Amino acid sequence: MVSYRRNFIAGGSFFFTVNLEDRRLRLLTEHIDHLRAAFRETRERHPFTTEAIVVLPDHLHAVWSLPEGDTDYATRWRQIKSAFSRSLPAGEIVSISRAAKRERGIWQRRYWEHTIRDEDDFARHVDYVHINPLKHGLVKRVMDWPYSSFQRMVNLGLYPGDWAGDGESVDGVYGERS
Repeated sequence: MVSYRRNFIAGGSFFFTVNLEDRRLRLLTEHIDHLRAAFRETRERHPFTTEAIVVLPDHLHAVWSLPEGDTDYATRWRQIKSAFSRSLPAGEIVSISRAAKRERGIWQRRYWEHTIRDEDDFARHVDYVHINPLKHGLVKRVMDWPYSSFQRMVNLGLYPGDWAGDGESVDGVYGERS
């Protein structure tokens, strides 16, 4: 079995990508209120700060900061995924191995995590989060995607409303360094 290595930094900031098992589905945007409730419930029990987030139909990206002394983002993701899954009617195809573990077939088991190293890395990942709907061709302007923290950041004066232009090209340095 593959050994997954996670970087646990107490009070750290992290970038995540979390995917649906069946990437053809649009469950996350079709059931956005259930996803928001799952985040809210989890944050009440295990506080964290969502620095940036974008929810796309089949996956989401987020940048979180954990409270000082706390390293446990894994529990938070497990609770968010479980709460969201419980809110949906059963009916998805479930593999034999998932059925044996009494798992639903909604989410991919794993997720991508990246430890934010410094302010430049933080800015690149927040930009990556916000550019994603444009990158996937879901909107012509970043501001037009409703399931993102981008509008909140525009209201706070952290981004101009026309950031990334009209979507003709998505040039720039986002996410990981090449």
